[in-house]
Amino acid sequence: MFATTTLNPTSLTSSLISGFPFSPSSPIQGGASQSQHLRCSFSLLNMDNGVCPSLFPLHRSKTIHLVRHAQGIHNVDGDKNYKAFMSPEYFDAHLTQLGWQQVDNLRKHVHSSGLIKSIDLVITSPLLRTMQTAVGLFGGVAYSDKMDIVPLMVENAGNSDHPAISSLDCPPIVAVELCREHLGVHPCDKRRSISEYRCLFPAVDFSLIESDDDILWKADVRETKDEVAARGMNFVNWLFTRKEKEIAIVTHSGFLFHTLAAFGNDCHPLVKKEISSHMVGSDCSSTNFPGKIPSGLDSPSDAAADAKKEGKE
Repeated sequence: MFATTTLNPTSLTSSLISGFPFSPSSPIQGGASQSQHLRCSFSLLNMDNGVCPSLFPLHRSKTIHLVRHAQGIHNVDGDKNYKAFMSPEYFDAHLTQLGWQQVDNLRKHVHSSGLIKSIDLVITSPLLRTMQTAVGLFGGVAYSDKMDIVPLMVENAGNSDHPAISSLDCPPIVAVELCREHLGVHPCDKRRSISEYRCLFPAVDFSLIESDDDILWKADVRETKDEVAARGMNFVNWLFTRKEKEIAIVTHSGFLFHTLAAFGNDCHPLVKKEISSHMVGSDCSSTNFPGKIPSGLDSPSDAAADAKKEGKE
């Protein structure tokens, strides 16, 4: 559910994965009155020959915290039967009670580790389950009508049976279409109108979304994996236009899987495999933070679709 990565303009690494080539277009400018902050990383290009160290300017990097949304109602039935992802009942699926417990556990880690103080920006996919996860993790204390501020989330938003969440002392949260889940066919991946979301999440910034209605999701056409990966790379490129240095991204397993698969080609196959794994469950080392994640069914729609294909072969 949670992993920390570092980005520079040409590569990506996580807290578990290192592999940044030094960019020759970014020379070090030394001098008696100058200093340069550099990051040293080790790329496991050849396990037999040891590690290959590399340097790159720290000011050209961003620290990215990747968060897959907590358990949604569609994940539970989808884990049992992939056809559940086709059900209109799961349109813009919201979090389960276990999902909210997962959010609360990770929130404790985000605050106890001091991470909440270092994050400059939170980017979220504009779907109910991701926005609930984002505001639950990075929002302020419980909201009350006596507060002279706009809430991040109103009470019972999206049938959550969850109290309102304050926007006090929290990083800005911005909704971005580029980091949405695999588009098309599955109703759980279709969003509501932005007008409705603004009522549910008053302090979330929706200004970067151009269309009120969901014009990207098609009932009869699903994005190809290559199209998801291309959209993911567009998203990564867009990240480098932002001034913020430390960013949390709350998104989806399928989007992360296809986007991260484009990275790690300069690493050992074992490292590449780790980068390209679905972010599911609590057994993955990238989610092994203090407090853990409560176990529960959470099959992503992409994994279920792949399982269906394998069953036919």
